[in-house]
Amino acid sequence: MDIILATIFFLISLPPLFLLLIFLFLAIKTVAGKSINDPDYPPVKGSVFNQLLYLNYLYDYQAEAAKEQPTYRLLALEQSEIYTIDTRNVEHVLKTRFDRYCKGKRNQEIFLDFLGEGIFVVDGVKWRKQRKLASFEFSTRILRDFSCSVFRGDAAKLVGNIYELAVSGQVFDMQKMLMKSTLESMFKVGFGIDLKCMDGSSKEGNTFMKAFDDANEMVYWRYVDPFWKLKRSLNIGSEAALKNNIQIIHNFVHNVISTKRKLLPMNPEL
Repeated sequence: MDIILATIFFLISLPPLFLLLIFLFLAIKTVAGKSINDPDYPPVKGSVFNQLLYLNYLYDYQAEAAKEQPTYRLLALEQSEIYTIDTRNVEHVLKTRFDRYCKGKRNQEIFLDFLGEGIFVVDGVKWRKQRKLASFEFSTRILRDFSCSVFRGDAAKLVGNIYELAVSGQVFDMQKMLMKSTLESMFKVGFGIDLKCMDGSSKEGNTFMKAFDDANEMVYWRYVDPFWKLKRSLNIGSEAALKNNIQIIHNFVHNVISTKRKLLPMNPEL
């Protein structure tokens, strides 16, 4: 009888025991070898898993953390992630010693499905080649003047929309407003089309914008989801949704490019 009871107890305790072992493994993996108390490293504010608790207001959480410590670390499974608002550090990374800082394999794996081998993902020779191409395109006087005109116009439209919402006392998502304005401007400059995101009059534009926004959020989830590769292989959960959103984005962009190519012989200025 005692053996039977012991067996039943063991079987019942297996799931929580398994979860406990996983938790302990992740905790040890996150903390081990991270020089937590080393004064030569930025102070630790927690782990990347902390962000799950503040996901709905993540930017507010990060801003408050930065007020306390302009440069800090969040521990991840394989490495520490450094967050900084110190302008000296930003200049050092993005300008002074840019050659020392790469996106790295982990970031490339996370963003590859979404952004491909674009300038925001690649390093080294591929990055320099794309940087040179982009700088050449945007250095032309006509495109530069056109870009400035587009950004000014869309900024004025954004201010007008925010003013109307503020006067009417409506609550709105500032992040989404900025996202809509940015996408609209970039598509006007890059593809010569108006997504009409800010006024919401284009169904295709709204569908694309939502897919882009959702895909961006789901890709960010990969930083705190240790099982995202498994979910991608099985095409389940957030990874299945991400795949669907990426397909919507690709279809929209390919359709825009195809349309432009057809119109180009009739109007070379497009």
